[in-house]
Amino acid sequence: MKTIIARFAIAFLSVFFLNVVCLASPVDSASAKSVTAVAADSVSGMSDDLLSESDSALLASAVVPVESQGFHKVLKTKFIEGDAAFMSLVALVLVIGLAFCIERIIYLSLSEINAKKFMADLSEKVESGDIEGAKSQCRDTRGPVASICYQGLLRIDESIENVERSVASYGSVQSANLEKGCSWITMFIVMAPSLGFLGTVIGIVMAFGDIQQAGDISATAVAAGMKVALITTIFGIIVALILQLFYTYVISKIDHIVSQMEESAITLLDAIAKYKLKK
Repeated sequence: MKTIIARFAIAFLSVFFLNVVCLASPVDSASAKSVTAVAADSVSGMSDDLLSESDSALLASAVVPVESQGFHKVLKTKFIEGDAAFMSLVALVLVIGLAFCIERIIYLSLSEINAKKFMADLSEKVESGDIEGAKSQCRDTRGPVASICYQGLLRIDESIENVERSVASYGSVQSANLEKGCSWITMFIVMAPSLGFLGTVIGIVMAFGDIQQAGDISATAVAAGMKVALITTIFGIIVALILQLFYTYVISKIDHIVSQMEESAITLLDAIAKYKLKK
């Protein structure tokens, strides 16, 4: 900056000196004008240098807005940075795990019924002696509640202990059907972060191998390798969290249906007991 100011001062003094010389001596006016123009151009150039340097300083201090990328582009970039081999495994775990979760959610949603209304109608038929109508109602209704009631009605002529044993046994079978596939979901929840951590460890080993071959122990190289390696663990944890949310929802629906089955079994046994007393 001091050099530019000095050059500007010298150019200004030279212009002033040339003007004085032109006035003091009989020099050709055209030559004087040309010399003065050259000096003026020099001053103008110095001013432009000053302005350009100040402008560059202002541009350097200004915040340049960066064009924001879409979420899918950022996700694609991070997927590639995290090594497509391990990231593909984590993505595959997410897809398969979600498939199991969605299948369970659809199955459980179809298994749910208005158990209170169903049992009220069924109890009324059983107590009134319309056993065939009660059986038809159970056959025409989907879900495990209707199934365990139908199994109890098939043995209505036996002792109440045999009916209770039959309902309890078939209820265990229906509970197992409700929980079918949940063990696979838990396995994928465990696999997702494990695969991510495995990719991180292998990425770190490869990064240190590259550093050893290059003979450079710079912190920048180590940090860059660690950043790329840790992306797989981040994605693995995110996948596990997503599957855990779906798994919790599935378990809550299973618990709700199982509680309906237990309440319905108690109501059915009470209705059968009343039917036997009347009979």
